[in-house]
Amino acid sequence: MQHPEIEIKDREGILKVQQEGLAAMGARLASSQLWRDHFARAGMKPEDLAAPDALANVPFMEKENLRAHYPFPYLTVEPEQVERFVATSGTTGLPMMFGMTKNDLQSLLPSQMARALTAAGVKKGYRAYQGYGYGLWIGGPALDAGFAALGCTNFPIGPGRGELAARWLRDHQYDVASMSPLWLMTLVQSAKQQGINPKTDWSLKVAILGGQSVSAEFRAQLEGELPEGFISHNIYGTTEAGGPILAISTPYTHADDELQLINEDTVIVEILDPNTMKPVSEGEVGEIVVTTIRKEASPVVRWRTRDLVRLSSRPYDCPSGRRGMRKIGRIIGRSDDMIKFKGVIVFPSQIEDIIAGTKGAVREAWQIYIDKELTTIGTLTVAVEATHADQRPAEQIVSDIRRETKARLGMNINVECHPEGTLPRYEAKATRVLHRAEAR
Repeated sequence: MQHPEIEIKDREGILKVQQEGLAAMGARLASSQLWRDHFARAGMKPEDLAAPDALANVPFMEKENLRAHYPFPYLTVEPEQVERFVATSGTTGLPMMFGMTKNDLQSLLPSQMARALTAAGVKKGYRAYQGYGYGLWIGGPALDAGFAALGCTNFPIGPGRGELAARWLRDHQYDVASMSPLWLMTLVQSAKQQGINPKTDWSLKVAILGGQSVSAEFRAQLEGELPEGFISHNIYGTTEAGGPILAISTPYTHADDELQLINEDTVIVEILDPNTMKPVSEGEVGEIVVTTIRKEASPVVRWRTRDLVRLSSRPYDCPSGRRGMRKIGRIIGRSDDMIKFKGVIVFPSQIEDIIAGTKGAVREAWQIYIDKELTTIGTLTVAVEATHADQRPAEQIVSDIRRETKARLGMNINVECHPEGTLPRYEAKATRVLHRAEAR
């Protein structure tokens, strides 16, 4: 553990730290007219956060709240006090800017990331291939901060340069890699094409995989391609939360396909039914809602991530000794990525599970094409690739995917099977659902 004095607290101890953080946050937000107006929507004042039950009554924050205060929504310090700005991806509109003070960037973020990386098994002195993007995206800078805090040797390569990166993984002997899971699988294939065997020529011990959640089947196949003892861990967070700092899988949660909410002392995570917005029970699916109680610039209070997750049926008392920080399943999908096809609700992750278990299908390259802008659609087509190595007929792959989709999801879908190398590869976050017009 990086911070045992916090991580071993029981649930009551974590809640006490959260309440202290909420009270301090309320005092900070009280000096902002914008935040006073936000709380007034519910007949409240920011100072009310000092009350034990106040958070449950605070209005939720959504994208329209941020856009209404463009370009620096809910910034609580003067722009001159911001050391760095980061931004959302802007896939559904203008990117939103979030400020980070010197304390946010040089103290809070390194502490949060170092704790997460330590929980996943990253150690001082590891050589790190940092493959997340830079620019305004928080991914690369966050991993840089975490690796530096742990005393790792960082190679900030970022995404891309696949053929060279596959060679560097051999020549530089990296111990840990942080990147998209799909990009790591692409690098495995690139290495093989160059006569490099990742299982014997690479020395990776652990990967920190984010940008999209992957199935246990995909993860097992990826681990099978890499050196003995290698383990992959999902990491989860959002720009609004302050980076990929919310949850990570650990050696104690990996077998259950779960992640630990690792920074619950600095970020409050509610898991709420997206229809009633009430807390879900253990084992139930809910939406992640975030409150950043320690962040100085651009905090959020009850930010709706739209990410859906299952609260563990045994959320507490992890064998790691983290007694009070909850466990969650991998991200199922987004409430706004949900597809309703002929009355059946389906998430892209469910399609991925089927593809990952289909012999002869390329795991890292697939798309869903739909024919309408609405979430209720008339035609759904899944496009996959056939691997060169398996030489399995395309019609058999198509038949297997159609059969499994019908058996698991009760849906008849169209399936296209293309030669390997046809469909897009994603170095960072994958865009899995496209309208045909977008794909042309």
